[in-house]
Amino acid sequence: MGLRSGTFQESYAQDMAIFRTSLHWGILFASLVLLFACPLFFSDRILTIMTMIGIAIISVHGLSILTGYCGQISIGHVGFMAVGAYTSAILSAKLGWPFWATLPCAALAAGIAGLIFGLPSLKIKGFYLIMATIAAHFIIIWLILQLRPLTGGADGFSVPRPEIAGIAFKSKSSYYYLVMVFACLATFTAHNIVRTRAGRAFVAIRDNDLAAEVMGISLWSYKLQAFFIGCVYAGVAGALLIHYYAYASAEMFPFMDSVWYLGMIIVGGMGSTTGAIFGAVFLKLLDELVTIVGPVLSAAVAPQAAASLGLITRGLVIALFLIFEPRGLAHRWEMIKAYFRLWPFSHQE
Repeated sequence: MGLRSGTFQESYAQDMAIFRTSLHWGILFASLVLLFACPLFFSDRILTIMTMIGIAIISVHGLSILTGYCGQISIGHVGFMAVGAYTSAILSAKLGWPFWATLPCAALAAGIAGLIFGLPSLKIKGFYLIMATIAAHFIIIWLILQLRPLTGGADGFSVPRPEIAGIAFKSKSSYYYLVMVFACLATFTAHNIVRTRAGRAFVAIRDNDLAAEVMGISLWSYKLQAFFIGCVYAGVAGALLIHYYAYASAEMFPFMDSVWYLGMIIVGGMGSTTGAIFGAVFLKLLDELVTIVGPVLSAAVAPQAAASLGLITRGLVIALFLIFEPRGLAHRWEMIKAYFRLWPFSHQE
């Protein structure tokens, strides 16, 4: 966070702190109060939307670390969500493990899958890496469908609702609290990861991997670390998603969702923890807006136009951001804050 003119730090620790003034802490406290008070005021439908946004934020944080910070473009992110989801579902439904034990296993399984499919990144990049991650998604989904005795194949199987310390998360409001706790933890962890030595190495690899290697950064180690961390986030998001629906099905993880997750970090801003949140919220709310407008358009124009409205709208929005706001909503938000922080001495970009 930026500071107003006249506010100074007296130590390196203060300068590195995320929340450095009483105003920052006040905004954080107020935001958390508003976030966790939502079930008291909103309907189940709105809570469902916010829960899906929370799960998307967790997943997009992982993709942001992998693609936004490390520059390893992945369009197979939903496949790794499926790995985490099915790991948690199988352990809880067929082996009777509690949710608090299945969740770390889901994260670890997705991370290991990320390491396996991240190995090609050591030799290829750009378009070829994109194709490798697309292949990873279809290989994972194919394995899920083929391992029918274990995964239920195309039919799927029922999954129990999470239960922690005797508290069952069955209602919309209770599951909302569960997801938001993990979303807040994911955001805090992601922001701190990019401030570590590994995070700085990720940025160096993204900007120029040859120069990074010359400076002594191990491309082999840090690229695999980025894949592992990004897929751990995907595994947690997938487990939360599959337990929310209480049913495991491969149809819950379509390939196009990986494209939209990539679109979220484009809209929100590459290489930004805040951008991952902005992008997930923006595109998820856009989907809801399209859901509302679709029936109206169907009656006024044609059913075919309404059916494709969602794809057209999201694709158009991503294209417009690439042209007119390539640095995303996070950059625009920083510019707005800087303007008011320096007012009345306004400045240009």
